[in-house]
Amino acid sequence: MKHVFIICFLFILIIPIKLNGHCDTFSGPVIQDAKLALEKGSVTPVLKWIKKEYEKEITDLFNKTLLVRTKGNEAKELADMYFFETLVRLHRAGEGEPYTGLKTAEVEPIVALSDQSLATGQIDELITELNKEAGKNIKELFTVVLEKKKHANDSVEAGREYVTAYVIFMHFVENIHTSLAGTELPHHD
Repeated sequence: MKHVFIICFLFILIIPIKLNGHCDTFSGPVIQDAKLALEKGSVTPVLKWIKKEYEKEITDLFNKTLLVRTKGNEAKELADMYFFETLVRLHRAGEGEPYTGLKTAEVEPIVALSDQSLATGQIDELITELNKEAGKNIKELFTVVLEKKKHANDSVEAGREYVTAYVIFMHFVENIHTSLAGTELPHHD
Protein backbone atom coordinates (compact mmCIF):
# COMPACT_ATOMS: atom_id res chain seq x y z
CA MET A 1 0.00 0.00 0.00
CA LYS A 2 2.88 2.33 0.80
CA HIS A 3 4.25 1.96 -2.74
CA VAL A 4 0.89 2.92 -4.21
CA PHE A 5 0.98 6.19 -2.30
CA ILE A 6 4.50 6.95 -3.44
CA ILE A 7 3.59 6.25 -7.07
CA CYS A 8 0.48 8.45 -6.79
CA PHE A 9 2.53 11.15 -5.12
CA LEU A 10 5.12 11.10 -7.88
CA PHE A 11 2.41 11.08 -10.52
CA ILE A 12 0.70 14.11 -9.04
CA LEU A 13 3.86 16.11 -8.47
CA ILE A 14 6.28 15.14 -11.19
CA ILE A 15 4.44 13.83 -14.22
CA PRO A 16 2.69 16.64 -16.08
CA ILE A 17 -0.94 16.03 -16.87
CA LYS A 18 -1.39 15.43 -20.56
CA LEU A 19 -4.88 15.83 -21.86
CA ASN A 20 -5.80 13.41 -24.55
CA GLY A 21 -7.92 15.05 -27.17
CA HIS A 22 -9.80 13.18 -29.80
CA CYS A 23 -9.13 15.45 -32.73
CA ASP A 24 -6.77 12.81 -34.12
CA THR A 25 -9.33 10.00 -34.11
CA PHE A 26 -11.54 8.95 -36.99
CA SER A 27 -14.58 9.46 -34.75
CA GLY A 28 -13.45 12.92 -33.62
CA PRO A 29 -14.90 16.22 -34.80
CA VAL A 30 -12.04 17.19 -37.14
CA ILE A 31 -12.37 14.10 -39.34
CA GLN A 32 -16.17 14.23 -39.14
CA ASP A 33 -16.11 17.80 -40.44
CA ALA A 34 -13.58 16.77 -43.11
CA LYS A 35 -15.96 14.05 -44.33
CA LEU A 36 -18.80 16.57 -44.39
CA ALA A 37 -16.67 19.06 -46.34
CA LEU A 38 -15.76 16.41 -48.94
CA GLU A 39 -19.38 15.30 -49.20
CA LYS A 40 -20.58 18.89 -49.74
CA GLY A 41 -17.62 19.90 -51.90
CA SER A 42 -16.93 22.89 -49.65
CA VAL A 43 -13.78 23.44 -47.59
CA THR A 44 -15.58 25.78 -45.18
CA PRO A 45 -16.48 23.17 -42.51
CA VAL A 46 -12.80 22.35 -41.87
CA LEU A 47 -11.26 25.82 -41.88
CA LYS A 48 -12.33 26.43 -38.29
CA TRP A 49 -10.00 23.62 -37.15
CA ILE A 50 -6.84 25.29 -38.40
CA LYS A 51 -5.08 28.59 -37.91
CA LYS A 52 -5.45 31.19 -40.63
CA GLU A 53 -1.82 30.67 -41.67
CA TYR A 54 -2.69 27.13 -42.88
CA GLU A 55 -5.84 28.10 -44.75
CA LYS A 56 -4.27 28.29 -48.22
CA GLU A 57 -2.49 24.96 -47.78
CA ILE A 58 -5.69 23.19 -46.74
CA THR A 59 -7.81 24.89 -49.41
CA ASP A 60 -5.35 23.90 -52.14
CA LEU A 61 -5.14 20.34 -50.83
CA PHE A 62 -8.92 20.16 -50.54
CA ASN A 63 -9.35 21.15 -54.20
CA LYS A 64 -6.76 18.56 -55.28
CA THR A 65 -8.48 15.94 -53.12
CA LEU A 66 -11.81 16.61 -54.82
CA LEU A 67 -10.14 16.17 -58.21
CA VAL A 68 -8.32 12.93 -57.28
CA ARG A 69 -11.49 11.47 -55.73
CA THR A 70 -12.99 11.26 -59.22
CA LYS A 71 -10.27 8.79 -60.34
CA GLY A 72 -11.78 5.69 -58.72
CA ASN A 73 -12.29 4.17 -55.27
CA GLU A 74 -8.61 3.51 -54.51
CA ALA A 75 -7.64 7.03 -55.51
CA LYS A 76 -10.55 8.40 -53.46
CA GLU A 77 -9.47 6.47 -50.34
CA LEU A 78 -5.86 7.55 -50.72
CA ALA A 79 -6.75 11.20 -51.36
CA ASP A 80 -9.18 11.30 -48.44
CA MET A 81 -6.64 9.78 -46.07
CA TYR A 82 -3.95 12.25 -47.14
CA PHE A 83 -6.39 15.13 -46.66
CA PHE A 84 -7.43 13.85 -43.19
CA GLU A 85 -3.82 13.41 -42.09
CA THR A 86 -2.76 16.84 -43.32
CA LEU A 87 -5.76 18.52 -41.73
CA VAL A 88 -5.20 16.88 -38.36
CA ARG A 89 -1.44 17.54 -38.52
CA LEU A 90 -2.04 21.24 -39.13
CA HIS A 91 -4.75 21.36 -36.46
CA ARG A 92 -2.33 19.79 -33.94
CA ALA A 93 0.41 22.21 -35.00
CA GLY A 94 -1.98 25.07 -34.28
CA GLU A 95 -2.44 23.65 -30.76
CA GLY A 96 1.32 23.40 -30.34
CA GLU A 97 1.06 19.59 -30.21
CA PRO A 98 2.87 16.97 -32.28
CA TYR A 99 1.08 14.94 -34.89
CA THR A 100 1.33 11.23 -34.06
CA GLY A 101 -0.96 9.82 -36.71
CA LEU A 102 -4.67 9.16 -36.97
CA LYS A 103 -6.15 6.86 -34.36
CA THR A 104 -8.97 4.37 -34.64
CA ALA A 105 -9.34 4.08 -30.87
CA GLU A 106 -12.51 5.10 -29.19
CA VAL A 107 -12.42 8.31 -27.20
CA GLU A 108 -12.56 8.41 -23.43
CA PRO A 109 -16.13 8.26 -22.12
CA ILE A 110 -15.86 11.74 -20.59
CA VAL A 111 -14.80 13.17 -23.96
CA ALA A 112 -17.73 11.42 -25.66
CA LEU A 113 -20.04 12.79 -22.97
CA SER A 114 -18.61 16.29 -23.54
CA ASP A 115 -19.34 16.00 -27.26
CA GLN A 116 -22.81 14.65 -26.49
CA SER A 117 -23.44 17.66 -24.23
CA LEU A 118 -22.49 20.01 -27.04
CA ALA A 119 -24.68 18.10 -29.51
CA THR A 120 -27.73 18.17 -27.24
CA GLY A 121 -27.13 21.53 -25.60
CA GLN A 122 -27.47 19.85 -22.19
CA ILE A 123 -24.60 20.08 -19.68
CA ASP A 124 -26.08 18.61 -16.49
CA GLU A 125 -25.07 14.99 -17.15
CA LEU A 126 -21.47 16.03 -17.86
CA ILE A 127 -21.26 18.11 -14.68
CA THR A 128 -22.77 15.27 -12.66
CA GLU A 129 -20.24 12.78 -14.04
CA LEU A 130 -17.27 15.06 -13.42
CA ASN A 131 -18.44 15.83 -9.88
CA LYS A 132 -19.01 12.13 -9.21
CA GLU A 133 -15.51 11.16 -10.39
CA ALA A 134 -13.76 13.99 -8.53
CA GLY A 135 -15.78 13.26 -5.40
CA LYS A 136 -14.97 9.54 -5.56
CA ASN A 137 -11.23 10.20 -5.81
CA ILE A 138 -11.23 12.85 -3.10
CA LYS A 139 -13.19 10.54 -0.75
CA GLU A 140 -10.78 7.65 -1.36
CA LEU A 141 -7.73 9.78 -0.63
CA PHE A 142 -9.46 11.39 2.36
CA THR A 143 -10.33 8.00 3.82
CA VAL A 144 -6.72 6.84 3.55
CA VAL A 145 -5.40 10.04 5.18
CA LEU A 146 -7.93 9.79 8.00
CA GLU A 147 -6.96 6.18 8.67
CA LYS A 148 -3.23 6.98 8.60
CA LYS A 149 -3.80 9.95 10.91
CA LYS A 150 -5.12 7.62 13.63
CA HIS A 151 -1.68 5.97 13.82
CA ALA A 152 0.54 8.91 12.85
CA ASN A 153 2.17 9.11 16.29
CA ASP A 154 2.57 5.34 16.83
CA SER A 155 5.98 5.24 15.13
CA VAL A 156 8.18 7.23 12.80
CA GLU A 157 7.24 4.92 9.92
CA ALA A 158 3.52 5.31 10.64
CA GLY A 159 4.02 9.06 10.85
CA ARG A 160 5.75 9.13 7.50
CA GLU A 161 2.98 7.06 5.92
CA TYR A 162 0.49 9.60 7.26
CA VAL A 163 2.52 12.53 5.88
CA THR A 164 2.80 10.87 2.46
CA ALA A 165 -0.96 10.24 2.36
CA TYR A 166 -1.61 13.78 3.61
CA VAL A 167 0.59 15.36 0.94
CA ILE A 168 -1.01 13.28 -1.84
CA PHE A 169 -4.49 14.27 -0.65
CA MET A 170 -3.65 17.95 -0.31
CA HIS A 171 -1.90 18.16 -3.68
CA PHE A 172 -4.74 16.34 -5.40
CA VAL A 173 -7.32 18.76 -3.99
CA GLU A 174 -5.07 21.74 -4.62
CA ASN A 175 -4.44 20.68 -8.23
CA ILE A 176 -8.16 20.34 -8.88
CA HIS A 177 -8.83 23.72 -7.31
CA THR A 178 -5.95 25.39 -9.17
CA SER A 179 -7.13 23.92 -12.46
CA LEU A 180 -10.64 25.19 -11.89
CA ALA A 181 -9.77 28.56 -10.42
CA GLY A 182 -6.78 29.19 -12.70
CA THR A 183 -8.58 28.51 -15.94
CA GLU A 184 -9.00 31.77 -17.75
CA LEU A 185 -12.07 31.56 -19.90
CA PRO A 186 -12.23 33.59 -23.10
CA HIS A 187 -14.28 36.75 -22.86
CA HIS A 188 -16.98 37.28 -25.43
CA ASP A 189 -18.12 40.71 -26.52
